[in-house]
Amino acid sequence: MHLGHLRAAEEVREGAGLDEIRFVPAAVPVHKESDDIAPAVDRLRMVELAIADCPAFRTWDIELRRRGPSYSIDTIRALRDEVGPETRIAFIMGRDAFDDFHTWKDPAVILGLCDLVIITRPPWPDTLSPDALRVAMPEPFDYDSASGTIRHASGRAVSLQRITALDISATAIRHLVSAGRSIRFLVPPAVASYIDAHQLYRRHGAAAGGRGHSR
Repeated sequence: MHLGHLRAAEEVREGAGLDEIRFVPAAVPVHKESDDIAPAVDRLRMVELAIADCPAFRTWDIELRRRGPSYSIDTIRALRDEVGPETRIAFIMGRDAFDDFHTWKDPAVILGLCDLVIITRPPWPDTLSPDALRVAMPEPFDYDSASGTIRHASGRAVSLQRITALDISATAIRHLVSAGRSIRFLVPPAVASYIDAHQLYRRHGAAAGGRGHSR
């Protein structure tokens, strides 16, 4: 959980007029290598620490309490059941994840349950085009060229939001930790302290050369 995630979430919350944003750590991430991430309980705790001072942000451990792989469709269905049919749900994802959206489980069903907010940074385009959504679906789409918004037959929208370009990568942060280098100013201090205290992302036998990460 790094500062790029937090700034993006804040800009989307403000830009999309959202009451709250939920961060949902995946128990078994379907699209990530399991040996390259920390245990679920540690990832949950790092999110909690990162957003502790943000009243509009909250963690949601629903996927950690669910057995098997973590599919977004199951989480979205659970949230829809919780908030009812009228409350707006916006599922936020990066532009790179959106490129693979057609490979997800039940993408058409997801589009019938919530809006999609696609976050993008330079040099990616300001708008979406009709062919950006590569999902074979019988339902028609309407494209608003003025706003660059794709609207699903259910009324749900797929929109693009530009965010501040912070070139911070979770993968790069893990590599820095593994090499014993500082991650100060890349992650919240409480997260850096947690990584240090729990020896996360370190090569076996590697020295903890960056013990001053956040203090």
